[in-house]
Amino acid sequence: MDRRTFLKRSAMLAGGALVIAVSPALADVAVKAKRNELSFDSDLYKQFQNPASKYHPFVRWWWNGDKVEAGELVRELHLLKDAGIGGVEINPISFPTTGDDLGKKSLKWLSDEWIDMLNVTFAEAKKLDMTCDLIVGSGWPFGSEDLKGNDRAQAVYIDAEKIEGPTTYEISQLAIFKNVDPQVTDPNPRREFEIISLKLVPEPMNSLSDAVDMSDKCHDEVIRVDVPAGVHYLYATVKITAFASVINGAPGAAGTILNHMDKGAVRRYLDRMSDTIERKTGPLKDHIRAFFADSLELEGSNWTEDFAHEFKKRRGYDMMPYLPFILLKTGRLGAVIKGNVGATKSPELQAELNRMRFDFELTKAELLFERYIMTYVEWCRDKGVDSRAQAYGRGLFQLENSLYYTIPEGESWTSNWLKHRLGEEMGDEDYRRGRGYTYINKFVSSAMHLAGRRIMSCEEMTNTYNVFNATLEFLKIGSDMSIISGVTHSVWHGFNYSPPEAPFPGWVQYGSYHNENNNYWPYFKYLNRYKARVSSQLQNADMYTDIALLTANYDMWTDEGVKTDPFPEELNVPYMPLVWEAIHKNGGAADITTEILINQSEVRDGKLCYGPKAYGTLFLVEVSGTSASTLAKLYEMVSQGGRVFCIGCYPSKSLGLMDFQQRDQEVKEWVEKLKAFPDQFILLEKPADGRYLEWYKEVMEKYDLPHYLTIDTPDRYLMQNRYITDDDSQLFFFLNASMHEPKRSRITFSEEITRKRYPWVWDADTGEKYRIELNEDGSYDLNMGPAESRLIVFDKTKKGTMWNPLPVSGSDSQTLTGWDVELRHSREGWVKNTHMDNPVDLKETEFVNFTGTIVYRTSFEVKNPGEHILNLGKVWGINELYVNGQPCQVKWFGNRIYDIAELLQPGTNQIEVRVVTNMGNYMRTLTDNETAQKFTAGRKEQLVQSMGMVGPVTLYK
Repeated sequence: MDRRTFLKRSAMLAGGALVIAVSPALADVAVKAKRNELSFDSDLYKQFQNPASKYHPFVRWWWNGDKVEAGELVRELHLLKDAGIGGVEINPISFPTTGDDLGKKSLKWLSDEWIDMLNVTFAEAKKLDMTCDLIVGSGWPFGSEDLKGNDRAQAVYIDAEKIEGPTTYEISQLAIFKNVDPQVTDPNPRREFEIISLKLVPEPMNSLSDAVDMSDKCHDEVIRVDVPAGVHYLYATVKITAFASVINGAPGAAGTILNHMDKGAVRRYLDRMSDTIERKTGPLKDHIRAFFADSLELEGSNWTEDFAHEFKKRRGYDMMPYLPFILLKTGRLGAVIKGNVGATKSPELQAELNRMRFDFELTKAELLFERYIMTYVEWCRDKGVDSRAQAYGRGLFQLENSLYYTIPEGESWTSNWLKHRLGEEMGDEDYRRGRGYTYINKFVSSAMHLAGRRIMSCEEMTNTYNVFNATLEFLKIGSDMSIISGVTHSVWHGFNYSPPEAPFPGWVQYGSYHNENNNYWPYFKYLNRYKARVSSQLQNADMYTDIALLTANYDMWTDEGVKTDPFPEELNVPYMPLVWEAIHKNGGAADITTEILINQSEVRDGKLCYGPKAYGTLFLVEVSGTSASTLAKLYEMVSQGGRVFCIGCYPSKSLGLMDFQQRDQEVKEWVEKLKAFPDQFILLEKPADGRYLEWYKEVMEKYDLPHYLTIDTPDRYLMQNRYITDDDSQLFFFLNASMHEPKRSRITFSEEITRKRYPWVWDADTGEKYRIELNEDGSYDLNMGPAESRLIVFDKTKKGTMWNPLPVSGSDSQTLTGWDVELRHSREGWVKNTHMDNPVDLKETEFVNFTGTIVYRTSFEVKNPGEHILNLGKVWGINELYVNGQPCQVKWFGNRIYDIAELLQPGTNQIEVRVVTNMGNYMRTLTDNETAQKFTAGRKEQLVQSMGMVGPVTLYK
């Protein structure tokens, strides 16, 4: 299938009437974007050494309160350029809840003054060879104070009052409105309530016919109901218009959330924004790379005026009799609150209601796709700029939406409610534990692969808790894990617009305090240069995947309702992310697919083929609900030799309500047909101990599942991806995601990789490359220090300098002791001196709340200088080394090992180690500083941070 065809085809989910169609114009634009994006840098190593600005990380640039001024905008752009930042995402946002605004004026979004500041930014960024993206609206999800009528977001909520009859029950409309008042992040003070249905049902409820319709009383100020004997529930379905406000919206773009399910409302909003700006700037395509839309955390918005009409047209029946009984209690961001709502339903009725809930969620997802996603893509196309967006939130297609963006975006986090420590844990019991990437990333990257694109951006290292605790090493581990999930370009979260005269620590919305007042700021360029070098390769290659996973997402919609992305509050199949991880950690690679895409795929030689991807192995991860058409496609696949593995269960039922008995039977018949291929259609039991890494290794070996690497000792922290460039070079990105422990394993590359190609290590920290030799059996001994990554490239180049990594130990080893220690406080300006026989973690000393630079000095004797190596041991922070006054390489992650042979002299030698610490412990002590307290003691109690050189410091040959 050519690219134009696969972009234009429609998908049909049997029984669900799901149609996704793309107009020819949009298909043309997608193909054009693909061609432009795949312009191949002919000299990839040249780009690796000195990456172009476009490969460098960008920053989310918060224009706090839109209190922006021309001179400060220019100053901050230069500050970012010097720190190795390649571009900015202009992001107006509300002023932080703490901090002195210095009485500066807020500019209203889309005002002439505000657009003047855009022009200043565009002009200066162009001079600096920096890229600009521009967020749609402000905050999330976008909206404004000026929206009217049905352009404002709507939601339906349920109130169920328990009544003991016989009695005449009275309740006011105001009481019902109070009961359903949404638990959103920022309730809109102008929200409007309307009761759209009233039903009285007995306890228990066995069928819809038990419900007595009392909707004629919907508009009564006081509702009076004659209740028969026994326990009953009065269900009130309430529509709330303008129910929630934009989260952190800046002036002019705050107010109510937009109705994203109304195509006209979406286009009017977008056109108003672009038309107003372009009247003063000219075409925005001359100034920005892309518009950006933040995550669609729509606060539970689930309604629009024609929803019921569209539902009936698409699903074939009237939803209104079911609606009160499928709605769930929701909280912030629309998160489902567990617990029974209203009457107890019989099992038969509950099963029927669950099927209807799937139809409801499916209709909502379709409307958001058709009326918002594609409208946004079309608008960006009309403006001649890329569409960059986070196409996830609650109740959307997790994968399909990202197929059509030119730059789909994922997200990574520094922590999730302080529970999950990157680099220090990698649990099996919780898919979030120790992971930087979010659940949604694999869906977004799979969409990028299926659409044949190479750029997936990432809201990188979102930080709302550990703002002052992040280190460059910590950020490296988290953002490297993003690469494993498929990300190829980082947008740091984030850089706060903050004038230097603002009292310390400045204006901090949140983010990892990327600020010139941060101790690590002079070294931030090292991280950005490293990230740029890696991105320069990944954006010129295709990630290799040949296995697909079908998740039980539609089962979740059916049984539990939709969940919040990027962090679902609870998954119906909690181990699903562990499956794709286990595949990668055992030397293979997987994408996620969906029912829609399977139906849309062609089967060739036993492989599901969609766009540039072909999957000969498919895992159904505890999928119970599916469609006959999907199973028919799988039958076609296995009958041609492909393999389908069902983890935990076989599919057993259909999706949706209409004619479900007949469609259930069709599903069962197709499953039986598939079972006639026992070598191709295989049921796998889940591991009893929940250890999917070891489980998958056994499954892979038993069934000879595809893998291009054989990893002798798979490890939870040892991760890898494979990429292929246009000249057929093979790239491997390996990561040791452990902050403290080295990882070693013997790796054997498949013959398809090694044939007529030669392996090289490309060092993304230094920009150098080195030849490596494989063992006689074709294996490679991969030894990686803590937090270390390694880019291994197989190409046609034969000769070059050999890779000779410094050893972590050696002969004639001596431990250096007797340290004079000088502490230079970066904020208070004092200098203190102490002595340590052996260096220790500063958190164990009286200097636990220090921040700044620690200078360690000692001397040692060397009789015969030779091949001497200095190993500093464990270092918490960034370190610079001086040997006899001569500077050595800055080390900011991993092993702190130096070849110092050429700097030594016979007799006495002096070394000086300077360690730059983080700021978290110190910020905790600023009890009178609201901003410091907000992100330390004011959030959740944070752990005391380790600081300084811990050692042991050893010298050896």
